[in-house]
Amino acid sequence: MSSPDPFGPLLEYPERSVILTDFDGSLAPIVDDPSAARPVQGTTAALEALVAAFGRVGVVSGRTVSFLRRALPVPGLVLAGLYGMERLVDGAVVLDAAVEPFLGVAEQAAADIERALPGLYVERKGEVSCVIHWRAAPDRGDEALAIGRDIARRHGLAAAEGRMALELRPDVAVDKGTTATALADGFDCALFAGDDRGDLAAFDALDAMVGSRHLRWAVKLAVQSEEAPEPLLARADERVSGPAELVRVLGALGNAVQR
Repeated sequence: MSSPDPFGPLLEYPERSVILTDFDGSLAPIVDDPSAARPVQGTTAALEALVAAFGRVGVVSGRTVSFLRRALPVPGLVLAGLYGMERLVDGAVVLDAAVEPFLGVAEQAAADIERALPGLYVERKGEVSCVIHWRAAPDRGDEALAIGRDIARRHGLAAAEGRMALELRPDVAVDKGTTATALADGFDCALFAGDDRGDLAAFDALDAMVGSRHLRWAVKLAVQSEEAPEPLLARADERVSGPAELVRVLGALGNAVQR
């Protein structure tokens, strides 16, 4: 399948298409206090239009499912939290079985981080992971990375760098790529929108599905910012200037099908 319009096949076969997007930096601007993040105006309406038009619509985020449910109250929206380690199934939060041995370990790591890095904000993501943030103290980035990675090693956790943040999470084979693969399985076309390093795994997954002919068409959409990693931008089929433009594009896709 080839098209001069990257969105053309999605619009031609909406019932056979899946639309997936990240949250932070994609639907919501990055903010100093992660608990204060909110989706940009029009996000709910755009997602509602997509859910009504396409075969599957989901948000794949590093956030917990409980956070996403509050931020995005859209019936029919698939929510995959903690990169897919959590899923919303029949109204209940279901944790991937591979994560269960790690429950509580992130809290121990978070406590160690707070002792070693006083003054930096440590975000707890339930019992599964924790994140060191230095956006409010950018001069402490190198210190946070070194100490955070050492604490991750001591607790048997993986350390994943993000935008002025380091996340310590279970060292399991679950990421945005495995989650995008599962959510796109059985569909013909897929779109994934993201803004950070973690979203590259989803880009890789869509490319692999097209290469293996599990997908006929895929669109990799990058949300630009001063901090967006160059590999993500280089791999993208399309770019948007920020969350507001992404929401506009997604809403236009949903409304185009409904017409």
